Amino acid sequence: MSVEITRDLIVDRLGQVTYDRFLFYLMGPYKSFNLNYVLSEEERDEIDIEDLPGPLRRLFQNKDDIDSAQALLRRIQGLLRVRPGINAFLALDIDVDTDDVDAATQSIEYTRCSNATAFVLPFLGHNFGVGEEAGSILEALSETHGDRLVFVHEDNVTSAMIRSARVRWDLRVETYETEAELVDKLRFFAGGVMQRERRGELDRLD
Repeated sequence: MSVEITRDLIVDRLGQVTYDRFLFYLMGPYKSFNLNYVLSEEERDEIDIEDLPGPLRRLFQNKDDIDSAQALLRRIQGLLRVRPGINAFLALDIDVDTDDVDAATQSIEYTRCSNATAFVLPFLGHNFGVGEEAGSILEALSETHGDRLVFVHEDNVTSAMIRSARVRWDLRVETYETEAELVDKLRFFAGGVMQRERRGELDRLD
């Protein structure tokens, strides 16, 4: 790697919070599933979007809107940085060029450096890429970081990858119905990791 990804590098590129050295890496889709990208113009013209139920209307969100999947991750990140004040971050925040370190290697290194990592899978997210990266991380780090990893998926998300990961790597998997419930579960998970570090059940990373 021409750029060495370390805990110090990550901390230096993030803003200050109460627990600067507790790094919580948030992974998830940056783009929502959007039928505007899939259907042809003729196919879209045949559908009266306003007559569709709310969840289906969301599948046709405006291409120019701020993407809801990335916005979800940003809201979660902000709430975790306020309470309990941990250094939650996205890969985008560290700003390592993929010409220097490829995306999959970056994700593995961010996870290796982090006290906790969460894979967040919303119903309308493009989750395939997240699944591929998650598989790479689990393959590389499940033995050393398994207790620091969690999958949290929206109730109506089903994934063969999640089911196989739970069996193959004994991965912790949670579900959520609302955004508030998602944030609560991530706070609880991070707090559990922090307590286990303090009790010596998990190694301190510094």
